[in-house]
Amino acid sequence: KKKTVSFSTMPNDRKINSTAACISFMLEGCELKKVRSNSRMYSRFFVLDADMRSVRWEPSKKDSEKAKIEIKSVKEVRVGKKTPVLRSNGLSDQFPDECAFSIIYGDNYESLDLVASSADVVSAWVMGLRYLVSYGKHTPEAPGTGHPSLRTSWISSVFDLADLEKSGRIPVSRAVQLIKALNPGMKTSTIELKFKELQKASERPGTEVACDLFVEAYCELCTRPEIFFLLVQFSSNKEYLGLKDLLMFLEVEQGMEGVTEEKCLEIVSKYEPSKEGREKGYLAIDGFTRYLLSADCSIFDPQHRKVCQDMAQPLSHYYISSAHSACLLEDNFWGRSDISGYISALGLGCRSIELVLWDGPEGEPVVYTSPSAASCVPFRAVVGLIDQHAFTASAYPLILCLVVRCSAPQQRLAAQCLRKTLGEKLYLEPPNPTASYLPSPEQLKGRILIKGKKLPPGCEDSEGEVSDEEEGWELARRLGQEDRETPEGGGPRRVRLSRELSELVSLCQAVPFQDFESSRRGQRYWEMCSFSEVEAGRFANECPAELVSYNKRFLSRVYPSPMRIDASNMNPQDFWKCGCQMVAMNYQTPGLMMDLNAGWFRQNGACGYVLRPAIMREEVSYFSANAKDSLPGVPAQLLHLKVISGQNLPKPKGSGAKGEVVEPYVCAEIHGIPADCAEHRTKTALQSGDNPVFDESLEFQINLPELAVLRFVVLDDDYIGDEFIAQYTIPFECLQPGYRHVPLQSLAGEPLPHATLFVHVAITDRRGGGKGHRRGLAGRRGRRVREYTSTKATGIKAIDEVFRTATQPLREATDLRENVQNALVSFKELCGLTPAANMKQCILTVATWLLHSDSAPSVTLNLAEQYPPMEAQGPIPDLLRKVLTAYETMIQTSRTLIESADAVYGKLIQAQQAGMDFHKELPRIEAKEGLRGRKLQKALESFAWNITVLKGQADLLKHAKAEALDNLWQIHNAGQSCGIGRNGSASPEPSRLRAPLEPIPE
Repeated sequence: KKKTVSFSTMPNDRKINSTAACISFMLEGCELKKVRSNSRMYSRFFVLDADMRSVRWEPSKKDSEKAKIEIKSVKEVRVGKKTPVLRSNGLSDQFPDECAFSIIYGDNYESLDLVASSADVVSAWVMGLRYLVSYGKHTPEAPGTGHPSLRTSWISSVFDLADLEKSGRIPVSRAVQLIKALNPGMKTSTIELKFKELQKASERPGTEVACDLFVEAYCELCTRPEIFFLLVQFSSNKEYLGLKDLLMFLEVEQGMEGVTEEKCLEIVSKYEPSKEGREKGYLAIDGFTRYLLSADCSIFDPQHRKVCQDMAQPLSHYYISSAHSACLLEDNFWGRSDISGYISALGLGCRSIELVLWDGPEGEPVVYTSPSAASCVPFRAVVGLIDQHAFTASAYPLILCLVVRCSAPQQRLAAQCLRKTLGEKLYLEPPNPTASYLPSPEQLKGRILIKGKKLPPGCEDSEGEVSDEEEGWELARRLGQEDRETPEGGGPRRVRLSRELSELVSLCQAVPFQDFESSRRGQRYWEMCSFSEVEAGRFANECPAELVSYNKRFLSRVYPSPMRIDASNMNPQDFWKCGCQMVAMNYQTPGLMMDLNAGWFRQNGACGYVLRPAIMREEVSYFSANAKDSLPGVPAQLLHLKVISGQNLPKPKGSGAKGEVVEPYVCAEIHGIPADCAEHRTKTALQSGDNPVFDESLEFQINLPELAVLRFVVLDDDYIGDEFIAQYTIPFECLQPGYRHVPLQSLAGEPLPHATLFVHVAITDRRGGGKGHRRGLAGRRGRRVREYTSTKATGIKAIDEVFRTATQPLREATDLRENVQNALVSFKELCGLTPAANMKQCILTVATWLLHSDSAPSVTLNLAEQYPPMEAQGPIPDLLRKVLTAYETMIQTSRTLIESADAVYGKLIQAQQAGMDFHKELPRIEAKEGLRGRKLQKALESFAWNITVLKGQADLLKHAKAEALDNLWQIHNAGQSCGIGRNGSASPEPSRLRAPLEPIPE
């Protein structure tokens, strides 16, 4: 592929970093493609008149007075494909969303649809036009003249402080350090080059710089156009955010609830660098940039930084962070055992550690997994370390997985060491035989459990024989210590086990796995099985439903294949999707698999325990781990991800030969159930330096959000092979919506100072079964082709009759939800917004149209009514009439949903509970009906499917009602704040609107 040198996507190497630069660019004019309603595109030269009152284009068949739009007639400027013309099928794939914009103008709300050569050109026109529209009623002056801006004054004051001699000049070296201090992460060479450029351009070379040059250099280096563009969108005066502007940004764009002006003032006080801004409550571009880069605005939801999940469920209902060969720093067979590996794993929240015990040379057991006898670690030292660090990162139970390869006398010493060192922390209470499930992590807080073999109940001797585990024998072969022969006729190996060690095992008794049917009938809840990666992989592929069902009651541990002599890692998602709780990872080996594991276990305060999805915990539920589509009762979601830019990206390791050239691109990957696994990449940012601009939108459909992980990978595009630059992995449930910075990490998972990706995140429910990449209206299903979720026949007449009563309520529930969804999408599209927009944005957009015109039609929201109508007085333009009609449809469908939901919900729950009444009787009914083999399995699957569907659809209806009520609240709030609401004192009664539905029992 041909690579070209491009210093900027803007013509004339211009960086747009102020409103003045935007308007200067528009005054010069540029070529844009004008899109007509017949989907044809024509290249025209667009320019802003010198008096800044009109935008003209040429050539045109119209006379020059008609080939123009007056600024005062502009109602709105939209970015992206937000009009029917730009969304039409003939054009949708011809250009990216970022290169399109539309000017809505005139009393009839006509649209001028335009396509630019790059997103930067779009930004310049949109910023400039929005600025002029805001000040269209005043005599426009050239921006940047007259009184110095808030920012210029602040930068000048910083210069004055650095001007120790008060000579009006400071040394270049001091100026460079000053800018570097104000913008951490920026390279010294970049700043020095900028000063040389400006000194040359102004013909003022030398070792010192004056204040005006310093201000110019700072503004050019430290203004990020994409953040400036964002500020202009929300700013009332296009130069800074006032408290009301900031509040609007936080509520509308960042999805924050309960924001007050006091909270906004706190943000301004914390991040605005200028004293004047802090005093007046203004957040200018530098303060806004600091805020967006701060931990307060992280992509990771702060609620998940502490334990936020229910920790009172049985232990088998959690994924448990597990380590394999934790003491190794390098690979399995050529690495060296080092005690710091345990400290590292425990510090990362690991809650299950494997210890392989061998006979030590001095009569005491040792732990080592390297073929070198000199690289062993005394067991006593390891236990002391565990005692010291077990609960530094997490208070929840630690499981020590003992694999015994030492003689009985040394086992006794190991048991004594564990009792003496761990003391009260050691959990030794016998299991409760009347219970059905393991205790919860909450009940076991601060305790250490021993997982291992136990002597059979009838054995009275001080030691006895038990079946051995396969784990650890690969190393024994390499050590030359495999002196135990396989018994004649096959069967498991037998090893000697001391009573002292056996008595330490309570809730995690290791037993060999036979088959799922034997486990269902005979395995006790405190017994657990370990599976090799190969064996677990076979079960996951051949009988995933049985493995999921098995893991509801019993703990299972999956360990890596002994063939992984390089200590590489298996994909934990392959086993998490089947409910396997303990997937043992080689913590010492960085890469994709370890990124997934580390990212996944961050979501619950990094405590090492993550609650599994409800559909995998409930006693009766249908879940296919290998599903290729949406799951019954689980609402699929769309992730709209816009990768905007990168900051301070490091060069790939070992890339010195390439010099300074880094040409990065971003891969966004979804890891989860097979239906969700997907990967999209941005284009390569050519010759972009450390701060590339991508401006690219990606979209993913997520069918099981609770098990999905998003991974960002930044790679350097190279002829020979793309090189790794950075990554960040985050559970889908931890994503915060809005404009966010992604803190990038190295291959080993360490933070990269100041290296970030700037992204926009929006999450919506999938619309009416339509695919995520379609536009809303095209993606909706009409009533006649709507797909309804239905129950399945079990073949047992009495049970099928119960489930048949739910057929009509299931259809009604689907219609109620999807009618509202379809109406919402129509209303949002007519407002020029995406499906990810909220109701407040819609009302504010309509209000903006009405308030930006002297001859605006009178449209008001009657807030006195519970379902506020939008009423027009006098004639209104066609577009506005369509908006009012769509609004009315949305209100009516919402009203029907809110008023009908409880009754339909009741019918669904009644049918579900009636079905559950049969659950305990199923074995008797199966025997009576004579169901066996495949027929029996099919009946059980259908029964579980039906229970899951009824619970899930009732749940979806409950959430749909809550969202509809929330939309009404947003309409009332927006109507009051933007000035089109009347009779606003009577807001909807919380008791009537927010009546909670009963939670659905698990």
